Amino acid sequence: MSPTLAGPPGECCITSVKHSGTPVGRVEELGGLNTYISEPPAGVATGTHKKVILFFADVHSPLYLNNQLLQDYFASCGFIVLGPDYFFGDTAANHIHDADWFAWIHAARDPAINALPKWLDAVKATYGTETTKYCAVGYCFGGPFVLNLAADEFIVAGAIAHPAFLEESHFEKLTAPLLLSCAEVDFTFGLEARRRAEDIMVGKKSTYHFQVFSGVEHGFAVRGDLNNPQERWAKEESARGIKEWFSRFAA
Repeated sequence: MSPTLAGPPGECCITSVKHSGTPVGRVEELGGLNTYISEPPAGVATGTHKKVILFFADVHSPLYLNNQLLQDYFASCGFIVLGPDYFFGDTAANHIHDADWFAWIHAARDPAINALPKWLDAVKATYGTETTKYCAVGYCFGGPFVLNLAADEFIVAGAIAHPAFLEESHFEKLTAPLLLSCAEVDFTFGLEARRRAEDIMVGKKSTYHFQVFSGVEHGFAVRGDLNNPQERWAKEESARGIKEWFSRFAA
């Protein structure tokens, strides 16, 4: 078995600072999963081909307000954004008071993994053309789904933020460019793990970029406190950096 670099989500992942705003996307069934779909608003330049971001959410699901607003941000920059609810409506909010929260998160993994192939087929059938370019971003629980796609040339670029459930083999198999948006303090993907991941990517001559933000912890890119100037800046800069990374490779 490949050595672990990012462990499972922790109890802090259940809690969140809920952001404010009005989502502009819609929820539709796609490939057997309710999917948050956010498209570029009228008048936003999208280029000559479809640019699609596959949004793999943390344990709060893509239907959580913070994640909806984040998806809407990427859509406002010219991307079609698709966020599959691989929790089937049973998200972290339902398990805040569970005696064994970890049992739920581990039980959620296999159904999510098994549901994605059908969902991806539906994505390609609905949005695929000869020129469509796919990118993928994953937060916490969603991280390994990005790395899997980044190993089979399905996407032109990937990004992960404070990821969970990663092994060295994920980086050994990497072929697509990868951005890693990281917290200085992260119990799942700490300094030693980041440096090991970088060593692997250097050895493979991968195309990669690290963002490492001081003064924030695991979850900042989705659940950061917007009343805290450092957390707000890190969250917004993470999203902006991911958007620019995808714009570079999906152009």
